[in-house]
Amino acid sequence: MGKVYLTGAGPGDIELLTMKAFRVVKEADVIIYDRLANPDILKEAKSGCEFVYVGKEDGRHIMPQDEINETIYQNALKYENVVRLKGGDPFVFGRGGEEAAYLFERDIKFEIIPGITSAVSAPAYAGIPVTHRGVAVSFRVVTGHESPNKKESQIPWNNFKTDDTIVFLMGLHNLPMISKKLIEIGKPADYPCAVISKGTTKDQQVVVGTLADITQKAKGIPTPALIVVGKVVELRQQLKWFEQ
Repeated sequence: MGKVYLTGAGPGDIELLTMKAFRVVKEADVIIYDRLANPDILKEAKSGCEFVYVGKEDGRHIMPQDEINETIYQNALKYENVVRLKGGDPFVFGRGGEEAAYLFERDIKFEIIPGITSAVSAPAYAGIPVTHRGVAVSFRVVTGHESPNKKESQIPWNNFKTDDTIVFLMGLHNLPMISKKLIEIGKPADYPCAVISKGTTKDQQVVVGTLADITQKAKGIPTPALIVVGKVVELRQQLKWFEQ
């Protein structure tokens, strides 16, 4: 019976992989990886390492989460070192907590290796600090993946009225709804926001606009993408180091 390393792969730039994650990848007997993990990371694995792809995207799931949990468990029975490689950080909308709980219930040893989350790093590469003295002293990270057809939203929209910076992950398809909701709770229609696609990679794209026009401006931008809402977006003009 082996040990599972629930490992954050970071936001995309392979150099943002932590040293600890790099070490366990090199020692892994099997790597169970998702769609958002940079595939170049797999090249660092030792000869003979097995690879299991369990990627998910809208409308196309290789396997449901319950099967992913069981796949991790079965590999832990078979291999000594199991790396579950997840884009970003395992505990930031990565369902790492569910996978860890599944292993705990079955007496499988596990370790959490945090990763750099796109919620902070992608805006940083776009020249948008999520906090900035005199502009924003707090930020909120929200799932943008919720279905707009839900009768009752789990997202506490009214709590966002006074937030300095709001980052929505996985929310591109819900961008019209997100903009509408924020305007409804009192955010000005001309409030700054940005959409960042494929952040921290060579394919990064950034679109800047307002709540009123961001949906139109971001039309056609590819996923994965996140949304940043707040006055910190205005700092991008001075701080967009990555593109320069």
